[in-house]
Amino acid sequence: MSTPQTSNILPLLCDPRETLHIKSGGELSVPGDPNLVGIIPPVAPGNFGSKAFRKEFNLRYAYVGGAMVGGISSAAMCVALADMGGLGVFGSSGLHPSAVEDAVVRIREELGDLTFGACLIHSPQDPSWEERVVEVYLDRGVTLVEASAFMQITPSLVRYRLKGLATNPDGSITAPNRVIAKVSRLELAKRFFSPPPPKIVQEALNRGWITDREASLAPFVPMAQDLTAEADSGGHTDFRPALTLWPSALRLADELTVRHDYPQPLRVGAAGGIGTPAALLAAQDLGAAYFVTGSINQSCVESGLSESGRALLAKASQTDVSPAPAADMFELGSKVQVLKYGTLFGPRAIKLAELYRQNQRLEDLPPEEVKNLEEKIFRKPIGQIWEETAEFFQKRDPATLEKARANPKLQMALVFRWYLGQASRWAIEGLADRRSDWCVFCGPSLGAFNEWVAGTHYEAPANRRVADLAGLLLHGACVLKRLSLARDLGLIPDDVSLCPGPLDPGELASFV
Repeated sequence: MSTPQTSNILPLLCDPRETLHIKSGGELSVPGDPNLVGIIPPVAPGNFGSKAFRKEFNLRYAYVGGAMVGGISSAAMCVALADMGGLGVFGSSGLHPSAVEDAVVRIREELGDLTFGACLIHSPQDPSWEERVVEVYLDRGVTLVEASAFMQITPSLVRYRLKGLATNPDGSITAPNRVIAKVSRLELAKRFFSPPPPKIVQEALNRGWITDREASLAPFVPMAQDLTAEADSGGHTDFRPALTLWPSALRLADELTVRHDYPQPLRVGAAGGIGTPAALLAAQDLGAAYFVTGSINQSCVESGLSESGRALLAKASQTDVSPAPAADMFELGSKVQVLKYGTLFGPRAIKLAELYRQNQRLEDLPPEEVKNLEEKIFRKPIGQIWEETAEFFQKRDPATLEKARANPKLQMALVFRWYLGQASRWAIEGLADRRSDWCVFCGPSLGAFNEWVAGTHYEAPANRRVADLAGLLLHGACVLKRLSLARDLGLIPDDVSLCPGPLDPGELASFV
């Protein structure tokens, strides 16, 4: 078979909507031509991922904008993704329950019947936050939550999942509240793919959160029908390699579907590292039911991050990220991944974690360390930080304040957590005076995206819209699929690059 004229068919391959009949020499032909050497079918982005996932959530695309702390994945972002046929998840973590309520009410009013989700983050240091936010979701008809950073199944999460369980005339079970779990460990995936733990169900029942009937149906439903296997990502992360985590989670889903005799197969989505078409296509070819992006969305105009924060993100490379202690799980040693380009937050946060491990109380800190904290990191006397912290907890969680007054180690943790929490808010607000302390959660996928769009319309953050980025990744993945098929059929030589550039805005509008 002769080698086709690559230049003749490449432009056609890059439009994934048409079936191509190609004969020797790379020329277009028609069905039945005896000289045909290959047929390249159309590849539609609406066929990527799980049809059942798209149907359940009334989506055009199996594309999810995951939650990002403090409303960075904003109401506007959820609306924009829903309007283009995807799914947005509001970033509730770190917000007061009243602010969460205001946001979900706004989103519901703008979207009508279109689907959106909201974050429910595990809060072991403040379980009352989980309880109050679950009440908001139940009161306001939020029927989908993204359960993030959970290390165990909690009563509040069980309450949400089981509330409204009922049987249909055919004996099937209706579960109005859906949970998408986001995990990086298989032992946690197993817990979410299993029915709610009986002990936790009983606790929810004892507290009057669920009815006897709802509790009796608990053994027949998984905690989460859908689970996002989160690889190396921004925010809470275990820095897992995607190519090992995703297939393992898929195998576990198959195993537990059979073990528990679920009527519908459990589904696994992919997150962490999806910032280019090649990454999305890799997840598709591995069998992901849906695709979750996060870091790249922070740089979009709908993001709740400040304009100056988005500008920093648009300049980052894949190596401009680093681990840092998590504010909400500081005492447990949990890590998050943050931007290190243009900020000193990472090393300063690590210094606080080291001091916490080495000392039992604030009074034990060496004088030189106290001076460094007060002059360079806190920029306030430690005593003043404690007064502000005590005032905050007196209003939000008096029980924790009382514990801290009796436990010097906890008092030190709360003072250090003041910095970790404020650093994220400073970035969201774009506080220029604290720019060196900004905490911006970010994974390497953002750097990969920046490299892909360098020199194009989308290099500037002012030109990045969350729906456009979704369209760019989906279109690019479709083109890559076609190019891969063509190369497998010998229609293009091996030395042809399988790295299509992003569409310009006019072309993108006609595709998505």
